[in-house]
Amino acid sequence: MNIEVLIRRLEALEKKVETLEKENAFLKERLTKYENPKNSRNSSIPPSKDENRPKKNQSLRTPSGKKSGGQKGREGKTLEMTAAPNVVIELQPDYCNNCGASLQDRPPIKGKSRQIVDIPPIKAIYTEYQSFGKICSCGCQTIADFPQGVHAPVSYGENIEALVAYFHARQYLPFARLKETLNDAFGIPISEGGVHCLLRRFAQKTTPIYQRIKQRVQDSEVVGTDESGVKVNSCKHLVWTWQTQKLTYIAHSDNRGSETIDREFPGGFPQSILVHDGWRAQIKTVSKYHQTCLAHLQRILNYLNQLYPKQKWGTNFIKLLYDAQKLKNKLGFSNKQYNIDRALIIKRFDYLLNNPPNQKQKELYTFYKRMLRERQHIFTFLFIENVPPDNNASERAIRNVKVKQKISGQFKEEHAAQNFAKIRSVIDTTIKNGLNVLEALALIAKFGLQTSD
Repeated sequence: MNIEVLIRRLEALEKKVETLEKENAFLKERLTKYENPKNSRNSSIPPSKDENRPKKNQSLRTPSGKKSGGQKGREGKTLEMTAAPNVVIELQPDYCNNCGASLQDRPPIKGKSRQIVDIPPIKAIYTEYQSFGKICSCGCQTIADFPQGVHAPVSYGENIEALVAYFHARQYLPFARLKETLNDAFGIPISEGGVHCLLRRFAQKTTPIYQRIKQRVQDSEVVGTDESGVKVNSCKHLVWTWQTQKLTYIAHSDNRGSETIDREFPGGFPQSILVHDGWRAQIKTVSKYHQTCLAHLQRILNYLNQLYPKQKWGTNFIKLLYDAQKLKNKLGFSNKQYNIDRALIIKRFDYLLNNPPNQKQKELYTFYKRMLRERQHIFTFLFIENVPPDNNASERAIRNVKVKQKISGQFKEEHAAQNFAKIRSVIDTTIKNGLNVLEALALIAKFGLQTSD
């Protein structure tokens, strides 16, 4: 091979290297765009166009076949007139519309009535307590004591205290807007520090009720539980919930492990069925039975079926979960056919566990191994009537904390997060029992005893 051939080859390689370098630079530029994509946070792109948003057709809900809107036969509601209006204004004509004659001496005939609902301008009421003393014939002077709660020259009353708790933990107002609302709508001068003080005082009053809720949750037959992240002073903390149909207990923690469960419920739930999303700390919790949330499993299977579109194992499994929930909703425990159909569900479940998916489909096979471990937790709801198939109620119980953070930002201190958990537990329990939230908070503010945290 002579030197001219080597030179030509070298020139060809140099051209190829130059081409590859250009292609490499182009691909790096494209890769940078993928690693740092434009979204609603760094450009004018609307949130609906953000990447990785769930597709609109990924809902676990199935069509009901009903038209959208109100259904036939439903009970409608409208604003009703009161039988005892506060003010009555009689409207009587003075002159005839036809001939113009005076009607002042004619007897009135009542026609239609219409009402306007409004509220008067809200104004704070200042109550002054004046303490007097009297001198007894023995020469001793006795001075009257101020009522309980009247300690400072000027302080806020129970109704303001309840209102602050309501706006904070029910309507999720940030402190600055809460201060503005009290000032503009009620004429109450207050600082953000004053809001903090009132919330802390109110949270102390909720402590006995909060502990009572906790005890009743532990004694319940069915308990749902979940946890979610929350920011406290720029650090990631957790809020946990344990709830029933009538009760909600929320607690703040700085960890997601079993330490929180052992702290809040050291004995576990030996008499309860625990409904959860399969988190290991929850599975390890002592309970009579467990129920894994089927909604979580269905979402996982939706992803796996997209990841491995040609496999049938995941498709059959998700169909099994839908059929199991449909069975309980349609027939119920009192139907004779229920036991037969339930046995068929369990038979299909055993068949899927005895015929695993392809091990090359790693994520699907990992899910299969999880089902082997949790096989006793999947269909508990088919055997015990009051057990739900999902953990949606627990997710709703702590979703309010996420809403609060989106509106108001992070909690600045740990005790603020725990105070919110206390107040929100009482509010959620009040809502579940069909009671007026503001009235319940006012009763706590009036009759609750202040205790140390």
